[in-house]
Amino acid sequence: MTAQPEGRKRAKPGTKGEGDYFRIVIRSKEEFTTFSYHDVGEKGHILRLAGKRRSGSWDTQTWLISKDDAHIEGDTLVADTDDAKRLIEALGSKPKHVKGDVFEAKDRPNVPESKKKQQRHNREPGSKI
Repeated sequence: MTAQPEGRKRAKPGTKGEGDYFRIVIRSKEEFTTFSYHDVGEKGHILRLAGKRRSGSWDTQTWLISKDDAHIEGDTLVADTDDAKRLIEALGSKPKHVKGDVFEAKDRPNVPESKKKQQRHNREPGSKI
């Protein structure tokens, strides 16, 4: 294997703006040891890049949204489909443009189960369920 000339290295994914997806980075890749892509919804539209930590737990590192499902207006990522809109709204912060097709955002806040409202079951009056 030959070494590349000094000062030349592979471009990071999404930084040139020539790909098929917008990349929304949620967490630093240094937090993870292994990665796996998962289609969310229809194949090829929204992808989740999950990372495995040293502890063995998995979490979202990056979301990828197809350029068919969103576009950029100024420095803002704008959804063109309902699925993309739901994803962007579910994030903990508005995606901030970094470079090329790369955005950064915070993940939605983790709400403990004890703080969530319990759903009420629709019951008939007098039922024992």
